[in-house]
Amino acid sequence: MGKAIILMGSKGDLPHAERIKETLRSFGIEATLRIASAHKTPEKVLEIVKGDVGDEVVFITVAGRSNALSGFVDAQTLRPVIACPPTSDRFGEADIFSSLRMPSGVAPLVVLEPEAAALAAAKILALKEKALEEKIRKYQEKKREEVERADEEVRGG
Repeated sequence: MGKAIILMGSKGDLPHAERIKETLRSFGIEATLRIASAHKTPEKVLEIVKGDVGDEVVFITVAGRSNALSGFVDAQTLRPVIACPPTSDRFGEADIFSSLRMPSGVAPLVVLEPEAAALAAAKILALKEKALEEKIRKYQEKKREEVERADEEVRGG
């Protein structure tokens, strides 16, 4: 089965990354947490990305402020990269622009919510892992049921 490597820029990103890992676990997807900085330890990032990651891997990068990590990882691999940067109110959430504006030839996907980043990774891995499709289908059905229950509640049912 495929796996996800969640690569954080610093330990401060851990709570955000743990939320991604928790959702991946609910799909039965193995997730490995790593910390390496594109600014401070680029050789370590390369070691992780170029290591024996296998064919069925999705990288999820979690780096706030100046998110060089997502573009750096994407430029070094043929595997999918999903940037899930934690935003900060301190900067009026303007730090998101470092995840959205990438140079030509670099294309990490940007998904802001941890649960949604995990879902995107699951859908990518489901292209080869048909057993994941059913888990995703059940997840989506659960979400639809939540909306239906909420609608019933507000209608007084």
